[in-house]
Amino acid sequence: MLDFAATLHDWFISGRPFGVATVVATSGSAVREVGAVMAVDAGGGALGGVSGGCVEGAVFDAAVSAATGGFVDRLRFGVAADDPFAIGLTCGGTIEVVVDRVDRNSRPHYGQLLERIMSRSSVAEVTVASGAAGGHLVVTADDSFGSIGHPLLDAGATELARVMLADGSSGLREIDAVEVFVRSFPAPPLLIVFGALDLADSVARAAAIVGYRTVVCDARPIFATAERFPHADEVVVAWPHEYLTAQWGKGSIGGSTALCVLTHDEKFDVPLLDVAVRTPAGYIGVLGSRRTHEDRRRRLLARGVDADSLARLASPVGLDLGGRSPGGTALSIVAEMVAVSNGRSGGRLRDGTGSLHGREDGALRSAPGIGASVAGTTPDGASTCPTL
Repeated sequence: MLDFAATLHDWFISGRPFGVATVVATSGSAVREVGAVMAVDAGGGALGGVSGGCVEGAVFDAAVSAATGGFVDRLRFGVAADDPFAIGLTCGGTIEVVVDRVDRNSRPHYGQLLERIMSRSSVAEVTVASGAAGGHLVVTADDSFGSIGHPLLDAGATELARVMLADGSSGLREIDAVEVFVRSFPAPPLLIVFGALDLADSVARAAAIVGYRTVVCDARPIFATAERFPHADEVVVAWPHEYLTAQWGKGSIGGSTALCVLTHDEKFDVPLLDVAVRTPAGYIGVLGSRRTHEDRRRRLLARGVDADSLARLASPVGLDLGGRSPGGTALSIVAEMVAVSNGRSGGRLRDGTGSLHGREDGALRSAPGIGASVAGTTPDGASTCPTL
């Protein structure tokens, strides 16, 4: 939704009503994730999508009707095995979609939600998912706006939304027998690229596509300039190990953080990696050949870094895609980052037999919140859904 939040904000501020269709539950091999959105104005202008093509037409029509008529609807799409001409998912999955109208009267706090999404600040929205429209609540780490109908419900929903926002999950839950949908928009994960190579901008560009906020850090001011790295969110001139130590001390380095070391110079690499392996960063990728990696490993062992810590290093960095250009190498690196963050190996899907979208370790990507029950399941199918 970040991709088109600015356009929705323009629609909202100008008083232009629109329908919003949101995926609230999936099972099987549904293509899109819980929280996927399609927005359609009364004139038929569409943004986003909910199914990768299988049921887009039906959802589009419902969203147009919501924009013009103001109703709330809940749609369920599954396999239409008994009627080849019925609207359904050919992929074997099931999705549930809630369609609602947005305008300044019915959703007065929607603009605040969009502003936080655009600024990449953590925010969640709680929506009553069953029955007639029952209100909407926008929740941040230290505030909330709107209501879902009663102060006690609002208090429970606020607590639940903050728990789910902290782990980045979205889904249907129940609060005192009221079914709600919590949509989390966590702050983007942080990628720090060390080394002002031209490759760094390609990495930043690829990482932005999958939602990372990227900082490029290098000790050399002649190379570390914003002009050289237009796709980075920030460019910092500092010694890499000092910058990482400072960010770790501020609490900015966590399990979702990715570190990519491109400096390829022992005077930068060794002190930096000595710090990196001590942080809770979820991914530490290091550029270099196998011989270079072994040399770094010996130097780090000599500094007292243990073998288990060194095993955290993804070096040589990236998946084996065979590319040698900056773009190809960046794709390899970011693909490995995504695979690691999702608990996947990065192999070819055609050679596998398990879930297309779940985690190989069996961990659920969406955990229940406090006092909440889960409706729907995580994807567990193994086929793809064609675009019709």
